[in-house]
Amino acid sequence: MHEKTTLNQIKNTKTKWLFSFLILFFFTTLNAQVSAVEKIASYGYSKRFSDSSASKKIQQQALNLAKKKKNIDDEVICYSYLALTQRRLLHLKEFTRYADTAYILAQKSIKTRVKAFASLAMGNLKSYIDDKPQAIDHLLHSYTLFSKINAHDQCAKIAADISYLFSPASPEKVHKYAQEALEHAYKAKDPESKLYARLAYGGYLTDKLESGTEKDWQKTLDFLKTTVVLAEKESFDIISKSNIGIAYINLADLYSKGPKPINETALFDNLEKATAIAKKYNIKIIYRSAIGLQGFYYTEKGNYVKAEMLFIEGIKYQLSLPYTDNYLLATFYNCLKEVSAKRHDFEAYYAYDTLFTKYNQLKYNETTQKLLQNADARFESSKKMERIKQLELENELEQQNKLLGYGIAGVLLLGLVFMFRSYYFRQRYYLKREEILKQEQTNSELKLQLMEKETIENLATRLSLERRLLRSQMDPHFIFNALGNIQSMILQKDTIPAVSYLNKFAKLTRQILEQSRKETISLEEEIGTLKNYIELQQLRLNNSFEYAIVCDESVEEDILIPPLLIQPFIENAVEHGLKPKPKEEKGVLQINFSQQTQQRNLICTIKDNGIGLTASRKLKTNENHTSLSTTITDERLAKMQKDHPYAGFQVLERNADNGETGCIVIINIPIL
Repeated sequence: MHEKTTLNQIKNTKTKWLFSFLILFFFTTLNAQVSAVEKIASYGYSKRFSDSSASKKIQQQALNLAKKKKNIDDEVICYSYLALTQRRLLHLKEFTRYADTAYILAQKSIKTRVKAFASLAMGNLKSYIDDKPQAIDHLLHSYTLFSKINAHDQCAKIAADISYLFSPASPEKVHKYAQEALEHAYKAKDPESKLYARLAYGGYLTDKLESGTEKDWQKTLDFLKTTVVLAEKESFDIISKSNIGIAYINLADLYSKGPKPINETALFDNLEKATAIAKKYNIKIIYRSAIGLQGFYYTEKGNYVKAEMLFIEGIKYQLSLPYTDNYLLATFYNCLKEVSAKRHDFEAYYAYDTLFTKYNQLKYNETTQKLLQNADARFESSKKMERIKQLELENELEQQNKLLGYGIAGVLLLGLVFMFRSYYFRQRYYLKREEILKQEQTNSELKLQLMEKETIENLATRLSLERRLLRSQMDPHFIFNALGNIQSMILQKDTIPAVSYLNKFAKLTRQILEQSRKETISLEEEIGTLKNYIELQQLRLNNSFEYAIVCDESVEEDILIPPLLIQPFIENAVEHGLKPKPKEEKGVLQINFSQQTQQRNLICTIKDNGIGLTASRKLKTNENHTSLSTTITDERLAKMQKDHPYAGFQVLERNADNGETGCIVIINIPIL
């Protein structure tokens, strides 16, 4: 007994575990799903370096689409991408507005991915305005949420940013998040994420060299060289070109700090590549670092002329741009001051110092203004965050009160309903039970009778249609005339033609009998039946007419069509058009097939050079022959129009003004 109880407990535990796993998998899949609007916004964000104007335009289109659909989740993600783009463009006002909007709207969403994007945008804003504690809190929250839905590409970048924020105060956390960034990047298999993570881990290794050995330096060098190789190999797929430039700068800087003699070739090769990227993509910090490293190297080496030329070249390039970077100019003039002092060129030192003082003051003013803006932004952001928390508490309290009210009302309503139900239905239950059973039995009998009646009527209708269709195809006059001609040929001892035509007649009869019971036949089968029928008509009319059947190149012979639709019109063409023609005039019957693929429609055009509709009506020939074939065909095509609106036919008189006689029949046959 105890053993059985234990087994049941194990089974229940497994069932609960499996159920929990399925729930977790379902919500993970739901939260990880990327919408079409997010894909558009992400594509626009990817163009922020190559074409910032197009980047903002595409993201704004994605936002408008989300608003049109009234999808708050997509709106939050679009606002988050726009906020990150404004950070790249250094527009604090727009950056703040988009990040705050995303964060406020995200409170209305239940999706993990949406909340993760909002926290990412807010974390980047706090980092930009130098609010490190808040930046770390928001980025850690975003990192946790993205980890839950296995968004490894986002996790890699966020973990790298967190490692930078912890540097240099907490080396252990720098190492922890840089290592996790690498792990997520290689799971994501995304070149940009890998480079982002490797830069963070490379920064951690470089910081350790202050107390490291030459062996540590070599290990760091190998890591940074591998980073550069991977960046060059996958440069096309890396959107943030500045990261490639940083990889070159980091490697060059490491060479400059390495053991003597310094590998000058490797140093300058990496600096030249970094400078090229800085100029191509207008990345100021990369350009400043590349020129500065070269200048410092030549200054320490004692080549002051070369160092001065480099700094002057950097100043000329900066002054050629449509904007002024006071920080960069002040840095270069300060370097020129130091070079002039070492050369004992005090006249040049004075000139450079004057310009340094000018741009340094402008730089100081800009820095002061930025600090004030950041302080204002931090203050406004703090106020908004407090207001958001207050609103959240108010909403939560209001929601709790609503739920409590709904609960009480629901309990009372359920009690009243239960009491009424117990009183009312118990009274009526026994009274109506017998009546309901009798009614159900009567209904069942009626349904059975109705189904039997419908089945018999449908079967009768189908059999009637098949018989009428068969009769319309096998006209008695045609059968007797064909057999009479074959008999005449046998009596005249034309054995070979007689046998040939007898075979054709037998084959035609079998084909019509078989096809009249089929729903569909191939076009190839239909053409074969028509050929047998026309050749027998030629025999009956002593070859007084010729025929041709042509299929356009667009027609596929294995398409399926309803059977026995075309023969009645050929019968009319032969009987009422070609047969009455004078014997000295040769009759011609032309049949053409073309296909409308998109409409699923086969067009059959039948032309004859007979006497035409008007003359045929005047002759009133074959009054005793009542042909129902055209009427039945019209009924069949009319029934098909429900699913195939193009089904139908039209009969036209040929243009007598051009010397043409006869009729044209155009049949639109549905392809099944």
